[in-house]
Amino acid sequence: MSNSATASIEIENPRETFKEFMASKGLRVTNQRLAIFDAAYEAEGHFTAEDLLDQARKLDDSVSRATVYRSLPILTESGLIREVDVGHDNKYYLANRQAQTFQAQVICADCDHIFEVDAPFMEWYGKTVCGKLDMQPQSQRLQVVAGCTPFRATGVCTRGFKTA
Repeated sequence: MSNSATASIEIENPRETFKEFMASKGLRVTNQRLAIFDAAYEAEGHFTAEDLLDQARKLDDSVSRATVYRSLPILTESGLIREVDVGHDNKYYLANRQAQTFQAQVICADCDHIFEVDAPFMEWYGKTVCGKLDMQPQSQRLQVVAGCTPFRATGVCTRGFKTA
């Protein structure tokens, strides 16, 4: 599990960490892969593969859609980018800028915004239930879909997010 730390610690030199990860896997460090990494790591909030393609092309116009889709598994395997599957057609991604406690997602049913919430009890829970079966947890997730009380009362998202 990549979210096993109990305190937030800034990841030092993530670009170099990514380059070292690629080298350890026998992968070439290309300008396109670095542009994709830079676009992903600098993104604010959650993004889709198509969002990543748009941002990466601003850094290097030779980045192709195929290269983005081939790079996303590498990025997630490196632990520097997390994949967030919210059950829609698109998967979302989020830069892992800090080693931190387990994160749960709360998805607003009204505006589709994804909130990341610390849920340190989930690490304990995963280890406990797996331990009873003499297993080691490899991944786990907690997602809650919730309705926005202010939006439902007033028709306005008070958090400033777009509404569907």
